[in-house]
Amino acid sequence: MNSVFNLPTPSTINYAWNFGSLLGISLTVQIFTGFFLSFHYSAEVLVFDKILNMCNEISYGWMLRFLHSTGASMFFILCYLHIGKALVYKSYFYVKVWASGLMILLLIMGTAFLGYVLPWGQMSLWGATVITNLISVIPYFGKDMVEWLWGGFNVGTFTLNRFYSLHFILPFLVALMVVIHIVFLHSSGSSNPMGLPLNIDKISFFNYFVIKDMVTVVIMMAVLFFFSLYKPYLLMDHENFITANPMLTPPHIQPEWYFLFAYAILRSIPNKMGGVVMLLLSLFIILLLPIISLNSVKSTRFSPHSIIIFWFHVGTFIILTWLGSMPVDSPFVELSKFYTVIYFCFYLIYPLF
Repeated sequence: MNSVFNLPTPSTINYAWNFGSLLGISLTVQIFTGFFLSFHYSAEVLVFDKILNMCNEISYGWMLRFLHSTGASMFFILCYLHIGKALVYKSYFYVKVWASGLMILLLIMGTAFLGYVLPWGQMSLWGATVITNLISVIPYFGKDMVEWLWGGFNVGTFTLNRFYSLHFILPFLVALMVVIHIVFLHSSGSSNPMGLPLNIDKISFFNYFVIKDMVTVVIMMAVLFFFSLYKPYLLMDHENFITANPMLTPPHIQPEWYFLFAYAILRSIPNKMGGVVMLLLSLFIILLLPIISLNSVKSTRFSPHSIIIFWFHVGTFIILTWLGSMPVDSPFVELSKFYTVIYFCFYLIYPLF
């Protein structure tokens, strides 16, 4: 613990550097609430009714479920803010930290998707059917992989069993990747708002930064409990309040809000294979940033153009998220194609400034 408390830390880092510690606390909350929820979960077709029974009959069962579901949304909000901070202060120059961060993002996306299926509502069933079908684009053995994942020829009880097992295991892999991420961070050192080497201006991590982190942890927990207790359904899809019915297709199938930007990119490509490729590229393209960057200054403080381009990208991300929730109809399809091009252009233009 001495090495942690006495870690030399740049004195100029601000509250934007707190997102990492908040993500660690959020992950801990998700693992603990998920662990206690697993006591009452059973992967079977009647699980929808059992979840209702858990919320109504088990002491504080409703609180556990809402903390877990609301906590997932908060986790992704913090994750996107953390990535945004890294883009603003060009932390992608720390290649090992950046690459391990991408691996964590992919793992939590997989974990969140599996968890979205487990309540077994309408959107759980049809979302699982649509998204898992994307694997079928893999040549030769894609369809076999889909059938293995389903445990048969359609999404059903065997699919729930597989998803439940994977959803339970993946958070521990995420925790392992977080440890690796922190090791890489400590070996390379933390960045700072100026983007300059400030070895002569570093102070001990304890106690100033610990207190600063605790302030934001208290705020985060207050926000989490507020939305869990008073607005638990705010970001849930209304279709998921209906038990899964394979004979009734929802009018508009969509994933959770934190996947909508990628879903809009997927739908903007008329070819299935092309859509899947662009979907994956929308995530993996961030690995290009340290490779094609022409500016060695690790901050946007000295480049006002970078700030403008960054906020333009934030707007693009929000619009793509909104478009992903819209029906596959004109003008939303045309807008999705346009903003998909804008989204990818950012990663080619931003490193030049």
